[in-house]
Amino acid sequence: LVGSEMCIRDRQNREGGIMIILGIDPGIAIVGYGVIEYRNSVFKTLAMGSIQTPAGIDVERRLEMVYDDMCELIDMYRPDEMAIEELFFNTNQKTAIAVAEARGVILLAAMKRNVKISEYTPLQVKQSVVGYGRAEKSQVIALVKMILKLEHAPKLDDTADALALAICHAHCGGSKIQGYYNQKKQKLL
Repeated sequence: LVGSEMCIRDRQNREGGIMIILGIDPGIAIVGYGVIEYRNSVFKTLAMGSIQTPAGIDVERRLEMVYDDMCELIDMYRPDEMAIEELFFNTNQKTAIAVAEARGVILLAAMKRNVKISEYTPLQVKQSVVGYGRAEKSQVIALVKMILKLEHAPKLDDTADALALAICHAHCGGSKIQGYYNQKKQKLL
């Protein structure tokens, strides 16, 4: 794990409506993560940072690094649920395949540790955090900072995106629409 910007390890009892959410912005070079506690509509940031893999080494080794660090992160914070960004395919197919592979090992780490997984599109995240699905990156970052009462915005966009995913899940993870969306998606696979 590289550069955890904030780490609070004094875990509290999860009774009384407390949910620990791990937000993940998947990637092969940088995996952004954000761990939040959500209790009675109040957010508390437990950790944020990134998992980084060096360029120039075999993809298999990079995937192993992502998997191992993700397992360590899950073991450390024991999240109840994970919110991960749904894949968005751009014009660079080679990059899209590498990100899909990294996303696969992230999902495997969560599944092996019995962490419930929900997926969100960038449009859903922006709508939930900013109130507008076509919001600019700067607007998302500003609202993440405000909602989580952070002194400074996250250094990496990947970390800000991961925190936004966790906030999105806290806002709509239990909704019937989101449950239907994730359930329908599972049936398609």
